[in-house]
Amino acid sequence: MSEISMDQAQVMMKVALEKGREMGLKPLSVVVLDAGGHVKTFLREDGAAPGRFPIAHGKAYGAVMLGMAGTAQMARAEQQAYFMAAVNGVYGGQVVPVPGGVLVRDGAGKVVGAVGLTGDTSDNDAIAAKAGVEAAGLIAEI
Repeated sequence: MSEISMDQAQVMMKVALEKGREMGLKPLSVVVLDAGGHVKTFLREDGAAPGRFPIAHGKAYGAVMLGMAGTAQMARAEQQAYFMAAVNGVYGGQVVPVPGGVLVRDGAGKVVGAVGLTGDTSDNDAIAAKAGVEAAGLIAEI
C-alpha cells in the first residue's frame, strides 16, 4: 500500500469521532493527511470551536513532515525547544508538536500519512485518533 484511500480516511474519521463520543470527549475536529501532507478529509463536529482546523492540521502536518508522532514531537520540544522552534519556522508555523498528531504506517512500516485530532486534551485526542487508524487496518504511532 502506498497511500491512504478515501475509504480508509473516512473510516478513520468516523471511528475516531465515535471513540470520542464513547469516551465523553468535548466536540472534536479531525483531519487526515496523505504522505505528502495534503488534506484527504476533514470533519468538525457540531459544537467544536471554529478555529480547530489549523490545530488538527498542525498536529498531523508535523507528524507526517517529520516522520515523528505528536508525543515524540512534544518530548523533542521539551528537550530541544530551539530545534522545534526552527522546524516550525521552516514549515511556516504549521507544526503543533503535541499528542493528537498520529503518524499512520502501512503493514510494511511505510509512512502513508497522518491524522490530526483536536478538541479535548491532547492525550485523549491521540487515543481517539489511534482508534480510527486501527479501524482502517493501518498502524497508528501516537
